[in-house]
Amino acid sequence: MKREKSQGSQRDSLSDTKKSLGVRLRLARQMKGLTLKELAESSGCSESLLSKVENGKVLPSLPMIHRVVQVLETNISWLFDEPADDESVIFRKGTRPFITLDKHKGTSRGLMLERIIPYKDGHLLQCNIHHLELGGQSGETITHEGEEVGYVLTGTVELTLNGDTFRLETGDGFCFRSNIPHSYRNIGDDAASILWVCTPPTF
Repeated sequence: MKREKSQGSQRDSLSDTKKSLGVRLRLARQMKGLTLKELAESSGCSESLLSKVENGKVLPSLPMIHRVVQVLETNISWLFDEPADDESVIFRKGTRPFITLDKHKGTSRGLMLERIIPYKDGHLLQCNIHHLELGGQSGETITHEGEEVGYVLTGTVELTLNGDTFRLETGDGFCFRSNIPHSYRNIGDDAASILWVCTPPTF
């Protein structure tokens, strides 16, 4: 019974996230004076999929949302939730927000982001733990401005940078410029987690 309630709560939370994101995405698009078709063409996304996102039916993949916010000139974190309290400096275990992305075929799947630093205007850094299920991946390549640093907390992952692949195991770290096309996936036999820091904040 408790498990059923927990699963129901997770579904409700995901539904609320979809609706909230849809409203904010539509607002950001309208503030830029773009039609749905124009945003789709500029970001290289499907117009029908963008429509579903705006209507709260699906969540975008990680690569897709990166492309969309670059066109809208906004921050991904703003699309997902309210900014953190200006006085917040400590973020306790069990209270940090999670972002779960829909599992679109061929895109990100089995990926959940745990925010170490909740979004707030003025932050120069962004820090998340990327939790990858067995076989989980970021999907198609991602590019944006900034610099990224990561540390594999658990598991075995494959990091791809501009077509070159690197096998990383627990305790390995990495650093690269964010404008290098990049993607990653769990290639181990268990779930994997990566502490991931980038600047400037994008998610």
